[in-house]
Amino acid sequence: MRFTPFDASEFLDSEEAIAEYLAAALDDPDPELFIAALGDVAKARGMAQIAREAGVGRESLYKALTPGSKLRYETVRKVMDVLGVKLTVSTRSS
Repeated sequence: MRFTPFDASEFLDSEEAIAEYLAAALDDPDPELFIAALGDVAKARGMAQIAREAGVGRESLYKALTPGSKLRYETVRKVMDVLGVKLTVSTRSS
């Protein structure tokens, strides 16, 4: 039996799906998961277009959204603004 690799970007077809996907990734304590999720969303929307609208070079954005990168908050903010989503803060629920 042959399996194809799972590509989350194929399923991120609405703003609601994107917001839920990023929120779930942000809930995980591993920051690499959020970086990877942000990369999946950028891929789903078109990496070159996201980079252009965010004012970031395409190659720079690819590098920034690679696991192990030292992603800057400024870049996260620019990409999220282009994607139409935002980070929010709330209290932990019991």
